[in-house]
Amino acid sequence: MNRAFLYLTVFTGGMSTLAIELSASRLLGAVFGTSNLIWANVIGLILLYLTVGYFVGGRWADRSPYAHTLYRILLWASFLSALIPLMARPILSAAAAAVVQAEAGVALGSFVATIALFAVPITLLGTVSPFAIKLGVQRVEDAGRVSGAIYAISTMGSLLGTFLPTLFILPELGTTATFVLFAGILYAVALVGLISQVGLRALMWLWMPVVVVILLMAFPRTPLRAAAEGSVVLEERETAYNYIQVQEDAQGYRLLSLNEGQGVHSIYHPTIYGYAGTWDYFLSAPFFNAGMTPSEVDSLMVIGLAAGTIPRQYQHVFGDIRMVGIEIDPGIIEMGYDWFGLDELPTLQAIAEDGRLGLNQQQGLFDVIAVDAYKPPYIPWHMTTVEFFGEVRAKLTDEGVLAINVGRTPTDRRLVNALTHVLQQNFATVHAIDVPRSFNTILYATVQPTTPVMLAENLNGLDSGAYPLLSDVMSSTVSSLVPLGTSDVLFTDDHAPLETMVDSLVLNFLLAGELESLR
Repeated sequence: MNRAFLYLTVFTGGMSTLAIELSASRLLGAVFGTSNLIWANVIGLILLYLTVGYFVGGRWADRSPYAHTLYRILLWASFLSALIPLMARPILSAAAAAVVQAEAGVALGSFVATIALFAVPITLLGTVSPFAIKLGVQRVEDAGRVSGAIYAISTMGSLLGTFLPTLFILPELGTTATFVLFAGILYAVALVGLISQVGLRALMWLWMPVVVVILLMAFPRTPLRAAAEGSVVLEERETAYNYIQVQEDAQGYRLLSLNEGQGVHSIYHPTIYGYAGTWDYFLSAPFFNAGMTPSEVDSLMVIGLAAGTIPRQYQHVFGDIRMVGIEIDPGIIEMGYDWFGLDELPTLQAIAEDGRLGLNQQQGLFDVIAVDAYKPPYIPWHMTTVEFFGEVRAKLTDEGVLAINVGRTPTDRRLVNALTHVLQQNFATVHAIDVPRSFNTILYATVQPTTPVMLAENLNGLDSGAYPLLSDVMSSTVSSLVPLGTSDVLFTDDHAPLETMVDSLVLNFLLAGELESLR
């Protein structure tokens, strides 16, 4: 057979395999998230399926060492790959409701069912390399050279299949279209190869794309995660980082949710600024310093901007102060301008960048730095270390305050206690509040030595008529203060065992059904 076309087949097989693997993470991430647990399962099971494919492919090639056999295998692999998102959608829709309700059994079953959909197509793709070696080696003395070339070409295809969907295709076309696109490329190569072997008889396989097109037209395009009762979905979007959904409820509140939908990352109402939520408590941060007044608050940096709830509240209370918001996903910033009033904040500089890198790129000092990027299990470890908080400390004024939002459960405060310990390495004083009706703790770290009495005194001296929202938030902050916990865990750039702690926290939470404590 034509060796150049065989190499093209190997390249396409490698590209399709990695593209499907990365698309799998996005398909599952929209419901189950993209934590290390999800990635480990996706990568591990894909490798298992490929292992089976290598074994089966070698034996298959020995029994039927013909090119037309390989191309028929790839036709089935492409067809089944295109069906994955269509077959998975009803399972994922049911799983989305289960995840929101923290029904661990249903969610786990749905995850297993979905990942099982990849077993046959990935196993078939795993047969490509051993089959190609069988077909490509004509003389024993060429075995090393040919097999080396095949593995190299397959790996080059895998590289393209890694970067192309992640950086370009998934954000532009979405998950379903990405599956169909790469399945279509694989199908085209396999069909051409089969025609070269059996002639026009290969056209009998044209039923496959016809079935895929019919199914695509038959499945209505509806939001993967249904809107809450009384709400409507305004927009959903897939980016290189997240599945994003914006909902609006009957009272006109707009809510931003990401991936599996556990938690609200931003909230907006055109005429209301206080939400009795975690965002509000960042307003209290400057007032842990003695004698602080609202007119003295001049600047704010938010790491984990999301759609801009915190800066909007700061502008409402403190006016047009200098504000910088850093958010790694530019798609979320775009949603902020489209749906959450970021265009109403003339002094906000919204930057699409990694939080730590964006912090170190900023010039000047800030009165308050807010870090709202710790939603378990999505916690960037490099923004939890002693070194990171040293960099934050260097960007604060002499009376600056760092405020961070940390997740916990009613029975597990390990992460809160560990981050308290880390903050104490760089800051004079740390204070903690448990946000009412939530699984969130706000830690306030002050450059100067401070006490809760200073916050209470600032509240007593505040003109509540002029600053009603601030007065309410400070009052709730004073009443929500909790004692600091202790920990011997210290996250550093060299050693930050964060994932182990967070994975344990999340699993224990789901298995214990602690969501009921909020109801």
